[in-house]
Amino acid sequence: MITIINYNSGNLRSIHNGFTKIGYNAEITSNPEKIADSEFLVLPGVGAFGSVMKNIEPFKDLIYEHINDDKPFLGICLGLQVLLSSSEEAVGIKGLNIFKGSVNKIPYGRKIPHMGWNKLNVLKNCPILEGVDGKYFYFVHSYHANPEDEEIVSGITDYGVNLVASLSNNNCFATQFHPEKSGVAGLKILKNFVNLKK
Repeated sequence: MITIINYNSGNLRSIHNGFTKIGYNAEITSNPEKIADSEFLVLPGVGAFGSVMKNIEPFKDLIYEHINDDKPFLGICLGLQVLLSSSEEAVGIKGLNIFKGSVNKIPYGRKIPHMGWNKLNVLKNCPILEGVDGKYFYFVHSYHANPEDEEIVSGITDYGVNLVASLSNNNCFATQFHPEKSGVAGLKILKNFVNLKK
């Protein structure tokens, strides 16, 4: 079962529709038992770091357990950022700390938010990014990830400076861009994700 965590934020319907387009049924739920039983877990994210961390509080242990069990996990947009330790957007509020590092404001001198289509440059072998190197994806964000371990950066995008576009470690994956809004290339990522255990 593909489960999308419903914590009253995020592009739930568009992500659900993305999986439908590739022939898979995904369930949007806030039911702890269904989340715990999920084979594939998706954490969307739209809004502000602090409010998302507050809203996902009831699901934190379930997220940790899912990732620790090495089951496929996908964070999208702010769902990537909350995987890190902290964010300048919400000083004093701790992230999930699954990836050590911070989230910082996009450097001055560039239009903020970074919104629109930009090219993905894949940096390492990453199963969900197979077949999408050099493709264009849809971004909407004002803050960007700065993980301590550069080895987990699976993709970057050029916005005058290199910004992290995706992270991966074992079966934990995250994209700063929105695959569900990125046409054929984005659907390819969703398909790669659900094919991980085949």
